[in-house]
Amino acid sequence: MRKLFLLRHAKSNWDDAGMDDIDRPLAKRGRLAARAMARFLEAGHIRPALVLVSSSRRTRSTWDIIEPKLEGVPVAIEDELYEAGRGALLHRLRRLDDNIASVMLIGHNPGFANLAQALAGNHGDSEALARLGAKFSTGALAEIELDIGRWSEIEAGTGRLVAFTRPKDLEPSPEPPAPTEP
Repeated sequence: MRKLFLLRHAKSNWDDAGMDDIDRPLAKRGRLAARAMARFLEAGHIRPALVLVSSSRRTRSTWDIIEPKLEGVPVAIEDELYEAGRGALLHRLRRLDDNIASVMLIGHNPGFANLAQALAGNHGDSEALARLGAKFSTGALAEIELDIGRWSEIEAGTGRLVAFTRPKDLEPSPEPPAPTEP
């Protein structure tokens, strides 16, 4: 059994319309969401054996925020993950060393949504599948168990969606206002 974690980059800033897409930074909301996801990874003892990160600024910034919770995990920044589609992502995963039991990719949509849906199909937690089917939002994490012996065997239908966590699932509900003195 192998495990794949797909972490979509946190919300990016669109204030500079003339900026190249690859250079867009995280928005304030994105930084907050990435911090929440970092705490979630730590609390859930989620620790992949390897992290592969797209070369875009927003994915590298997302990694920079969660990295302290995954200190010591090997990481590679890879140009081929920038805007990679399902086929390119599968191709990259098939090249992983078979000694690696789990990997986290930090990248982009629509490739991540298409890959997660293709791998899991209708297999996994029904609520998680519904949330994933609705939208693979920025900062969200899909956890997929793969029924494969070697990475070269990964293909559509070989996975099961164990969990799909969005930043908004982690935000605490607002506290009620404090009672006022009469």
